[in-house]
Amino acid sequence: MMHTYNYGNITEALASLKEEGFTIDFNINIEEFKINPHDYEIVHIFRYEGDSNPDDEATVYGIQSKTIKEKKGVFVSGFSANSDCEFSRYLKGLTIKGHKGL
Repeated sequence: MMHTYNYGNITEALASLKEEGFTIDFNINIEEFKINPHDYEIVHIFRYEGDSNPDDEATVYGIQSKTIKEKKGVFVSGFSANSDCEFSRYLKGLTIKGHKGL
């Protein structure tokens, strides 16, 4: 089952996921993910919206290997126009655990 939480800020979301074993920072360790992206799935999603500035909006993804359950990490993606990166394009191809397609 995929979990969606409502934390007060990104720091709280990252701390909670770290407590659950999500220790790989995919923003820095993209190679870890690029080796076999189809082996991963999104199991947690947290979206944070800033009070007044759209640049403060971000999503925290908890990503887990489908084959090695201990291999878990996070990716933080912004919503601003300049937030597109190579990893964000990979996210589009991931399955979301518990999601039943249309």
